[in-house]
Amino acid sequence: MKRTTGYGIGVAGLIGGGLAACLVVSAPLGAQGPDEVTAETVGGWMTELSNWGRWGDDDELGTLNLVTPEKRRAALALATAGVSVSLSHNYLTEADIEATSPVGYEMLGPDRPGPFRSDRYTFAYHGYAHSHMDSLCHMMHGGSLYNGYARADEVTVEGCAKLGIGNYKQGIVSRGVLMDIPRLKGVDYLEPGTPIGVEDLEAWEREARLRVESGDILFVRTGRWARRAEHGPWEMNREAAGLHASVAPWLRERGVAMLGADGTNDVLPSGVDGVTQPIHQLTIVAMGMPLFDNLDLEALAAEAARQGRWEFLLVAAPLAVAGGTGSPLNPLAIF
Repeated sequence: MKRTTGYGIGVAGLIGGGLAACLVVSAPLGAQGPDEVTAETVGGWMTELSNWGRWGDDDELGTLNLVTPEKRRAALALATAGVSVSLSHNYLTEADIEATSPVGYEMLGPDRPGPFRSDRYTFAYHGYAHSHMDSLCHMMHGGSLYNGYARADEVTVEGCAKLGIGNYKQGIVSRGVLMDIPRLKGVDYLEPGTPIGVEDLEAWEREARLRVESGDILFVRTGRWARRAEHGPWEMNREAAGLHASVAPWLRERGVAMLGADGTNDVLPSGVDGVTQPIHQLTIVAMGMPLFDNLDLEALAAEAARQGRWEFLLVAAPLAVAGGTGSPLNPLAIF
């Protein structure tokens, strides 16, 4: 069954981290600064920023529709230096305050005779530790997924019948853009809880002499892993640098195809009473924008500085798991 709510109708809010029905009041698109964004504003943006129906009632790709063949060809031209950089952090195999579900690793029969060896990985990759991609069935709002697919019909114990990670098995190839916010501010890393606003993103565009354009994959560095190396892990689910909700209209206006960060993308606390992760809500559910979480952007930042450019060819391929809510992966930036 399709469409529990019509195109562009927002009828629910994330209240206190849970789903609760409410009426929302539409706010002028992009008119609010960080201090003016409320739960009602976010609720209005669920309508105003919605891409439901934009690419058809049966669409499952969302904003990655903006990555056209022409966009891919232009991105390929950015790979001129022959240098590739991994954007994945080494997967954490020991439990700590961030890695509450460490990756399990088991060597199978290391002492067995014969020439071959085998092992087993066990992943619970969502959360605040492991580099991964969120598919569009990872989050819902008021009983609906992106494009009006109904949670009750499409999400079962067998997986996501719609909007699963398998829709992206052909890979993601486009222009990548890095915004190095600590470099902009002259620090090694942002302190947990630091919000990043539109003024920061546009200041970085001026600094880097580039402009975010339709179909781009946008990466925002907070310096999370640099801070962890200096101070150790902390409770990122309580306090993390990231994008403030007020950035959401800007993301849609610019035509960002996908968003990634070295944390959870959202600033935590969000600064919006009653809405825990508004960036996740507005991108995944309203816009249909998949996300990269917990990437390691340290090597990318260093290489971009050496190259003197913060645009590159981005190539990423999630696991081809039908019905998956996401996937661990190792995106590559190629200069």
